[in-house]
Amino acid sequence: MTMHTLDDYPFEMRPLKPSEGGGYLISYPDFTECIADGETLEEALQNGRDALHAVIEALQEQGMPVPAPNGGGMASGKFIARVPKSIHAQLAARARMEGVSLNAMVLTLIAKGLGQGTRAE
Repeated sequence: MTMHTLDDYPFEMRPLKPSEGGGYLISYPDFTECIADGETLEEALQNGRDALHAVIEALQEQGMPVPAPNGGGMASGKFIARVPKSIHAQLAARARMEGVSLNAMVLTLIAKGLGQGTRAE
């Protein structure tokens, strides 16, 4: 069994808007729910490392598998997309018209779009 260090796990960091409290947010793609923040980059990084350590420790204590670094956490099945308000309104209206959730409507349209793609020859 390969042992990984906290430094082996990739992370993403972004500034938080003043409306979000300011500072910085750190997340780890291999652990979809492992996030932390801090006033400075250094504080966010330290808080993120502490959170990651706690998550890994909790998984181990529960006998659950610990994801390998870059183990596919990036494709968790969840993502956030910002769209213009006009597109959001059109999607919501179409979902209501078809009697489905907005999430189901967007998933259907994405699947249809991917099915229409062309393959490189």
